[in-house]
Amino acid sequence: MKNRVQNANFPKTEDGRVYHLGIRAGEVANRIITVGSMPRAESIGKMLDASPKLFSLYSERGFLTITGCYKSVPVSIVCIGMGAPNVDFFIREIRECLSGDMLVIRLGSCGCLTDLPVGSLVLPASSVACTRNVDFDFVSGDPWGVPYRLSKPVSADPDLHSALRDALEITRPPSLKNLVVSNAVNASTDSFYSSQGRQTSFQDHNASLIDHLKAAVSGITTLEMETFWIFHLAASWRGVKQSSSAVNPPPATVPVVPAFSGIPSRTSENVEVLLPSLVGNTSSRPVIRAAAAQMVFASRSSQAFISPDQVNELEKWSGRGVLEALTKFGVAPERLHPISGSVWGPIESSNPLRALL
Repeated sequence: MKNRVQNANFPKTEDGRVYHLGIRAGEVANRIITVGSMPRAESIGKMLDASPKLFSLYSERGFLTITGCYKSVPVSIVCIGMGAPNVDFFIREIRECLSGDMLVIRLGSCGCLTDLPVGSLVLPASSVACTRNVDFDFVSGDPWGVPYRLSKPVSADPDLHSALRDALEITRPPSLKNLVVSNAVNASTDSFYSSQGRQTSFQDHNASLIDHLKAAVSGITTLEMETFWIFHLAASWRGVKQSSSAVNPPPATVPVVPAFSGIPSRTSENVEVLLPSLVGNTSSRPVIRAAAAQMVFASRSSQAFISPDQVNELEKWSGRGVLEALTKFGVAPERLHPISGSVWGPIESSNPLRALL
């Protein structure tokens, strides 16, 4: 860390860079593709316009952000690695760097629990979390305990989900006959091994986990580690505007400090205001929309695994489709981050932060 951090509550450097992603306002666009693989991020980056020059930042914490334009529409590609903690860094830190609405599509790999062939593309309409119960006795077993826990489902944004489905069909190369499934349920886990039912030398009490998932969750199709957390944070964002086709959620409650915690409540005088656009009447606040495209790399029923050639074909098609979905999705100009001072705006002497890949 080269620059002094200003605030321990939400760490930023003196020049406004967030702690983990390393970016600041004007370096990330409202439309975002997030991936886990660096080569995948760079491959999609090559699909962006030649002008303006691509902004690329690899942070000290291992996050890669690429920002440019696709068909003249600003877009960012953010590689976050794997798992819920990295999703949390990604969503929260970008939200504090960005004015206006935030559109996020996750493009990643997954395992499949049904008979879909590897190379299929799954667009989950909803996702559940499957997490290891750390209170379970994994050494001796516990006849009264539950080794894994399932959450309630959280839905993708229905409008962005539909736009993604349509864009993938339009961009499908004639030579590709891969299946696209858009009414599936995903499960995101907190482990690649124990919470996904894989057998290792650890005693994980997970031999029947996949069978239990299939019985407990109607329509469950895929397993991976990120989608639920993206959907959950998007839905949890205070002031989120639901689609007209979605069921209105109950009003949010105000969090309180538990009486037994011993933590004093904070007064309005010492609460840090982060981004002005995120403060005020919730009806005019920006929204977060989230959807996902999952490439089936592994079949958990047949144990088949995708070939490198199949991966290349699938990533090219899905990468293009996600870009089309994001850039064609309408966002009112007043709900976009300002062009002035951004890396996708005119080059200014005060804003030289552009780098070629």
